Amino acid sequence: MKILLVDGTMFGRKTGAILEQVEQYIKELDASFELEIMHFSQYKHQIVDGSPLNDDMKEMIQKFEEADAYIIATPIFQASIPGVLKNAFDFLHPKTMRYKPVSIVANGGTYQHHLVVENQLKPILDYFRALVTPNYVYTHTSHFDADNNIVDEDVHNRLRELARVFVQYCEMSKTLPKEPIDQH
Repeated sequence: MKILLVDGTMFGRKTGAILEQVEQYIKELDASFELEIMHFSQYKHQIVDGSPLNDDMKEMIQKFEEADAYIIATPIFQASIPGVLKNAFDFLHPKTMRYKPVSIVANGGTYQHHLVVENQLKPILDYFRALVTPNYVYTHTSHFDADNNIVDEDVHNRLRELARVFVQYCEMSKTLPKEPIDQH
């Protein structure tokens, strides 16, 4: 299975650090997965405005389409997901993520920002009819050291559990037909 780990921000290192840790935990559970971290900071993004797509956006869309499952990592800015992440979702066909497992990790500056996952990100993924695992992990800046290493053992435990559930969702999804019956 191809797993796309999406670092959904243009700057900062915490979401990337979380993804690297999740990648390690997934590898420990199932070494057969093909894992790739996509850092949005390495792409030249454009706004969804109907103009022809640049090569970076074509590549980003192709990676989403070819993936069998996703880990979405997002910082929370101003009580919202970054515009670049929402913009990336806007480029995708509504069936791109259909019946594919997705786990969410997020990082924010306040403990209340975890609600952004529930109120913004999960509804977007529900629109895509993705198989969203129930155990997202939210981190706070206090969970990291100065080098963006996760120093909170509870966060490590929750990330291990997220990886375990994600791998199980991937197994379950293998038997689901990817072609939808409906035309919506």
